[in-house]
Amino acid sequence: MSEPEFEAPDARFSAFVYYQTQAGVMFLGKVADPTKGEASVDLKKASNVIDNLEMLREKSKGNLNNSEEKLLAVAIEKMRELHLAASQS
Repeated sequence: MSEPEFEAPDARFSAFVYYQTQAGVMFLGKVADPTKGEASVDLKKASNVIDNLEMLREKSKGNLNNSEEKLLAVAIEKMRELHLAASQS
């Protein structure tokens, strides 16, 4: 029995998920806002990023390869963890 061949995620999809996640991390105060030069927490905006990623997962169900599904799942999971930690601070 051979293992399935790895299929890389579409570069556009990866970039979109990355940019959304990067914005979410910024809204959670983990990196500085490049326009202000300082980090600040905005839980509402971070929640919107998580909602957008979850909507993307739901709307693209059945149309993603395994790598894309994993990328999106990890992004959502990590954003939820960071959001929870920020909301408890």
